[in-house]
Amino acid sequence: MAFEPITWNLRTRSLTTADHTLVMGILNVTPDSFSDGGRWFDPDAAIDQARKLAALGADIIDVGGESTRPGSVPVDAVEERARVLPVIEALSSEGLVASIDTSKPSVARAAIDAGAEIVNDVTGLSDPAMIEICSESGVGVVIMHMLGDPRTMQIEPSYEDVVTDIAGFLESRVGMVTEAGVDVSRIVVDPGIGFGKTMEHNLALLNGIERIGGHRPVLVGASRKAFLGTILDRAGRPSSPESRDIATAATTALAIANGAAIVRVHDVASAVDVGRTADAIVRVR
Repeated sequence: MAFEPITWNLRTRSLTTADHTLVMGILNVTPDSFSDGGRWFDPDAAIDQARKLAALGADIIDVGGESTRPGSVPVDAVEERARVLPVIEALSSEGLVASIDTSKPSVARAAIDAGAEIVNDVTGLSDPAMIEICSESGVGVVIMHMLGDPRTMQIEPSYEDVVTDIAGFLESRVGMVTEAGVDVSRIVVDPGIGFGKTMEHNLALLNGIERIGGHRPVLVGASRKAFLGTILDRAGRPSSPESRDIATAATTALAIANGAAIVRVHDVASAVDVGRTADAIVRVR
């Protein structure tokens, strides 16, 4: 696979992979996220952590105020806005690229007004109001695949062919979103590792990145997820989410080798080191 740099147009700027694979640092402003729930729930702590992620090399800080782990319970828009807006306002004021991880149009609208450059929607912009907001504001967009919703997605997920099915879904969603006015240069796709997939599905998707993206850049978010725990358990190395960063690093390197343009991670320092190394190998092919 020959390397081809991409440019991702955002609300007020552009990001490119010409120099390196982009790193999106995860910032969960929640009490119940699967890996770090509660650690950054206080706005001051969250803002301080965002600065650290940026200093370590994160190109994007992805701020989420509602857990989407399997079995999670939704929060209302008022609470979600209260969690994320102080953080996004602070990041924007410091010139950092903030992404809002939400499926609620009202939260996305408020976050954009506060300075968010990207909307990262785990439902694939399923709400027409979200598409309208993204079109009007000119933000960058992440369209993700999820089977069902967080409460039900891991109950016997099934596909005819997981890579073909998800590639088709994402192609269809990109077509629908662009027809509604979102410029294609603003769109990135995400196969949704762990969102309604078995371990075998996740592994197939990581191996099938080149088939998934079509002509759009692919974001991969495998960081600390349960399928890595399953792999390690089978190897006799049981793990907690926080101890899966080395396993995550393996997915980062292989995702880049298979064509990923962006990796979404908790451990930014590791991802930057792994990413630059994988970039150097991939780009001399």
